[in-house]
Amino acid sequence: MSQNSAETPVVLVTGASRGLGRGIASALARDGKSVAVHFASNRAAADETVRDCEKSAKSPNQRFVAVGGDIGNASDRARIVAETLSAFGRIDALVNNAGIAPRVRADIVDATEESFDEVIGINLKGPYFLSQAVVRTWLAEPGAARLPGGYKLIFVSSISAYLASINRGEYCISKAGLAMATKLWASRLATDGVQVFEIRPGIMATDMTAGVKEKYDKLIAEGLVPQKRWGTGDDVGHAVVTLLQGSFPFSTGDVFNVDGGMHLQRL
Repeated sequence: MSQNSAETPVVLVTGASRGLGRGIASALARDGKSVAVHFASNRAAADETVRDCEKSAKSPNQRFVAVGGDIGNASDRARIVAETLSAFGRIDALVNNAGIAPRVRADIVDATEESFDEVIGINLKGPYFLSQAVVRTWLAEPGAARLPGGYKLIFVSSISAYLASINRGEYCISKAGLAMATKLWASRLATDGVQVFEIRPGIMATDMTAGVKEKYDKLIAEGLVPQKRWGTGDDVGHAVVTLLQGSFPFSTGDVFNVDGGMHLQRL
């Protein structure tokens, strides 16, 4: 690794093989960051993200490496962090983006404990303890971040943190938990040179929503989203880039809505 590469900020993005994560990784590449592209099982898709990032990179000092593992599994989380540190020598920011929907959308009267455990394990427990592992490395090297304002910890949640969907209760609970995780980590790290933020996407065009596209097309056209369009990975990527650039030096624990105005309470 060259000296210039060592000075390039490194961002670990979970769930970056496709969807919002790929949009985030690509935006970071365009902004001059190196990226650890995390994937759960689809190595081919992660490699595609790496290639996209390499094409978008603005400097030869940037590097992009695919790192695999199940963030719902403790040993895999440890390996994800270890492999990222081995590849780059540092982590300057963690973007907790990985998440899944229930395999079956079921009324909460009928939903199973197995589905609850799986969704909570990946969407909430995983990022909570992955953050713990990364934060420990930061506390061991205070002030060493290559980002303006210090290290950055970002949780990508959802409008489901506050909007109830009774046919995917486990998903809503997981995202509401991430909202509290943001507050907890922000409170703990405010004096340690670490800023913590929550990005709350709205209705996004991803594989997760492909099966309900017709339903949401209609709702969007009817005004559910004030800006009357689907959100994209690029929209979330722009938000992540802005937060990592240090544009909000006197902020932590804040929620940034990326939802086309859907959070607005309107008559």
